Amino acid sequence: MNRAVATLAHQGHFMGSVLVVRDSHVLLDRAYGDANLELHAPDTTQTRYRLGSISKQFTAAAILLLQERGLLKVQDPVGRYLPDAPAAWAAITLQNLLTHTSGIPSYSDLPGFDATKARPATPAQLVARFRDLPLLFAPGTAWRYSNSNYALLGYLIERISGQSYAQFLQQNIFTPLGMRQSGYDSTTQLIMGRAEGYTPGEDHDAPVNAPYIDMSVPYAAGGLYSTTHDLLRWEQALYGMRLLSASSLRQMTTPYMSDYGFGLTIRTLPGGQLLYSHGGGIYGFNGELSYAPSEHLAVIVLANLNGPAPQILSRQLLSLALHDPRIAAQPPRAVQPDAPAPADQDANPEQDANPEPPSD
Repeated sequence: MNRAVATLAHQGHFMGSVLVVRDSHVLLDRAYGDANLELHAPDTTQTRYRLGSISKQFTAAAILLLQERGLLKVQDPVGRYLPDAPAAWAAITLQNLLTHTSGIPSYSDLPGFDATKARPATPAQLVARFRDLPLLFAPGTAWRYSNSNYALLGYLIERISGQSYAQFLQQNIFTPLGMRQSGYDSTTQLIMGRAEGYTPGEDHDAPVNAPYIDMSVPYAAGGLYSTTHDLLRWEQALYGMRLLSASSLRQMTTPYMSDYGFGLTIRTLPGGQLLYSHGGGIYGFNGELSYAPSEHLAVIVLANLNGPAPQILSRQLLSLALHDPRIAAQPPRAVQPDAPAPADQDANPEQDANPEPPSD
């Protein structure tokens, strides 16, 4: 496992941290490359990375917690909690948002996104960017990955709970689970141990500093940061039903269209094992978070260099852990461009190979 990761790191394709755990047995727990190239500060197993769309499963869990408390139902229409919702959203349910079947265009696809990514935005301002756009399809009839779905869910979490998105996650997820190195990222606060983000230079030359994005823009679609060890705590608690009830976890891990659940992709490995996973990408960072429940196997790869390495390594490490070379040999799933900048981004949450405006 170390050789597989070190090879990509030596070739200049990977900088980051990797954790592979089966039951309570640690198979690999190492860091590679630098958290800050200019200071020659190395990545460590405690380095904090931006998560991009890995954040979506936290947003989904927050919605399910509110449902367990009787404050909402995922089958409810959005308009029940947003009285001024556009008429076009009348048939959109919270479940449509959670499963990317709402038809709402992604605000990171909009032509003006690149010009606004550095400007702070309130949740209401983010929603205003896409609320009056025509739907791409009738709700529930098709699947298209859209960051707007999860930005809107974050906005609804705030309206229903009376807390900010960051406060709700801190109080109800991070603190109870002992995730002391996780939180909602900020471009102004000092966050100790946070890596700098890099993207390959021209012609994949030496890395350069990633473009700037204000972290209020990714918001509930991709605004969190964490470490490999905190994400292990998350997976153990989530799938060990120490956060959600069995019925909520079942809803979250049921595949709907395109094998997508609530903030998770659910697929079957060649050996028949279920795999819950999601990728994440944002300027300067990519990651892949995978869990095989029947094996109690967690594979966590976080990088502060944009590129496909986390997805490639995730497949390789799963293959080695399960002694099944067919996993590593599986071709990447087909993808579609999901945003104009800084490069064509991956619309498939498992792939997330390229940097994305807020998150995928």
